[in-house]
Amino acid sequence: MKTAILAYLAFGVTLFAAWLTHVIVTIKAAAWILLLSGAIFAPIGIVHGISIWLGYAWV
Repeated sequence: MKTAILAYLAFGVTLFAAWLTHVIVTIKAAAWILLLSGAIFAPIGIVHGISIWLGYAWV
């Protein structure tokens, strides 16, 4: 039970960190449309953030 809670917590923190990466990168690049789309529809921001971590930046 405790392991499952920690796994869900780690997953949630990872998703939030990916979204935050998306926000920071799009603000620095002044990509306002991508910023708004990722802020309104979070999965876009999460996928973009993870792709930045992996080296496949869209911006």
